[in-house]
Amino acid sequence: MIVLPESLKAWDSPTFEDIFRIEVERLENKQLPLQRGLKQSSYVSDSEFKVVILKTSETSETINIKTGVFYAGIIAGSCCADDPTPLDEHTEYCVVQFEINKLTAETKINLLLDDL
Repeated sequence: MIVLPESLKAWDSPTFEDIFRIEVERLENKQLPLQRGLKQSSYVSDSEFKVVILKTSETSETINIKTGVFYAGIIAGSCCADDPTPLDEHTEYCVVQFEINKLTAETKINLLLDDL
């Protein structure tokens, strides 16, 4: 389970977006559903990703953040030692929804397929 305590503390303050972005961008790529959002490549690269906040809202129990995520994907070659295919990175984009529990800061993360 992902926990975003700094984002929860910053909710409803002018620094929320910056703190949320920093906290999320510290996560590992594999903690986000980026693999399912690939369109141009076959594997998510280990490169850094960037988050853009598209919309925020809240319910009595959660803080909801709709984000755009820019990241890199690669097209892997044949996996042979002498494969001349370079591992070029391709820019990928997907939309991810974060739901932060207001009591625990536990965060659900979902890929929004309708926005792909």
